[in-house]
Amino acid sequence: MDYLSLIKSPISIELGEFRSLFDSTLYSSNSLLDNAIDHIRKRNGKMMRPILLLLIAKLYDKVYPETLYAAVSLELLHTASLVHDDVVDESTERRGQLSVNAIFNNKVAVLVGDYLLATSLVQVSKTRNHAIIDVVSRLGQDLSEGELLQLSNVSNLNFSEEVYFNVIRKKTAALFAACTKSAALSVGVDSAKVEEARLLGEYIGLCFQIKDDIFDYFDSKDIGKPTGNDMLEGKLTLPIIYALNTTKEQWAADLAVKVKRGEASSAEILTLIQFAKDRGGIEHAIDRMKDFKESAQRLLERMPESDIKFSLGKYLDYVVERNM
Repeated sequence: MDYLSLIKSPISIELGEFRSLFDSTLYSSNSLLDNAIDHIRKRNGKMMRPILLLLIAKLYDKVYPETLYAAVSLELLHTASLVHDDVVDESTERRGQLSVNAIFNNKVAVLVGDYLLATSLVQVSKTRNHAIIDVVSRLGQDLSEGELLQLSNVSNLNFSEEVYFNVIRKKTAALFAACTKSAALSVGVDSAKVEEARLLGEYIGLCFQIKDDIFDYFDSKDIGKPTGNDMLEGKLTLPIIYALNTTKEQWAADLAVKVKRGEASSAEILTLIQFAKDRGGIEHAIDRMKDFKESAQRLLERMPESDIKFSLGKYLDYVVERNM
């Protein structure tokens, strides 16, 4: 049995219920919208965030209807943010598949993202749980703030790990934390367990994003994006930030500024990637990821023993060890 099958095994029925509910929200009588949504549906992602949400709910109790509505709402909000991000980043691919804006255009992509966002709000309202509605609403703010923080950092000539972690907390970790917190809220556990679940999600999300960023320094068809794609979009991630700050080599800093401004050539980006590798940037990123993984494991140790807890441990292993 592969990693993901092992992780999903205790929630196979609930995951099927989630998929049915999720798919039922993605239909429209408008042919243009329906075509765009059909394209999104074909991405067939691993559903990492809904899986985590369902596991946490079942760890504490069981999956209720409001758990499923929360899961659908958060996955729709996540999908909307990806569609909008591709417009902002002018990306033509997402995980090896053409983006919505590449197939249609930016106007259609923005409106499709808006439709998914509105549908997310409809679904979360069905939970009838004000605390979960608050989580989803605040997540929408966090995702937008993270994107704006990333954009505003382009003009910052400093290479700050603090800013990097602020961005990934808002753009990625906040989503995982919203899933785990919503799961706990949906089953009515006490405030201490809600915070415990939220923090676990945040640590997992930080691991997830650092791993994704490490992928960008290596060539792999499985990942679905070319080497250096983040730098092509003007983004400096943890490995290169570490290398720049520890070596203080001016030529590399000058190239990094060109990356931020969108002026670096492909050859210059490859030079920076090699510089990050040679100066220990990958090892540093792996060490930070392992730190967050250990923090998550300490939280897991406090939780009740069960097959669900075992799956959550494997989920954490998968996030750190995956190759795509």
